[in-house]
Amino acid sequence: MNKIDIRVAIIDNSIDKSIYDPVNHWSQFLDVKWVSFRAKKSDFPDDTRKNFTHIILTGSEASIMDRSPWVLDEIEFVKEAVSQKIPILGSCYGHQMIALALAGPQCVRRSPFPEIGWIPIKILRENALLGKKGLFHSYTIHFDEVIGLGNDYDILASTDLCSIHAFQKKKSCVWGIQSHPEISPEKGKTLLKNLINQGEGPLDIYKKALCSIPEDSGIIKHIIDAFIKY
Repeated sequence: MNKIDIRVAIIDNSIDKSIYDPVNHWSQFLDVKWVSFRAKKSDFPDDTRKNFTHIILTGSEASIMDRSPWVLDEIEFVKEAVSQKIPILGSCYGHQMIALALAGPQCVRRSPFPEIGWIPIKILRENALLGKKGLFHSYTIHFDEVIGLGNDYDILASTDLCSIHAFQKKKSCVWGIQSHPEISPEKGKTLLKNLINQGEGPLDIYKKALCSIPEDSGIIKHIIDAFIKY
């Protein structure tokens, strides 16, 4: 597809943009047309197939275990977009949202061991989205996770603490990634500082991650290039 024809809908799942602004993170890597929509306000594209060629579902401060009205609206939006065969990429909360919408509530849960900071992630099989089998490092911050996906899904990546770090729905252009490859080391540190200043959550873990040396493999460029080719 010619880049001129690509139009990306970014579904912004953030709650407080002064703390976490995922549209800013994603848009810096998009050299195609894009428009953002606030999921919190149940603002989703109309006539999605007609107006957009690709959809990105961002992360969120919300838990996938919460079922606010806008969450239920997003579930229906995802189901409809998949039925229209629109390429969809979900990151973190967006990754979990795809699993919730398509595989069901039994496939998401609170993480026994949250992952926060720049971590190594294993690519389990060569695939178009992530590339060759091997290891990459990416910014990660999550308290929920995807589990128990059935035979309709290929598991693409994992860590020692999270067995489904990336997946693809088989025979489709639907992907989920648990990490935040779109968040640069600088912006990752800013996010951690914002969370610490908020004074909520596991402050000791945030501070430990903030003091660590960021390792970022820059896989976001490969992911974006691969995604918009569909």
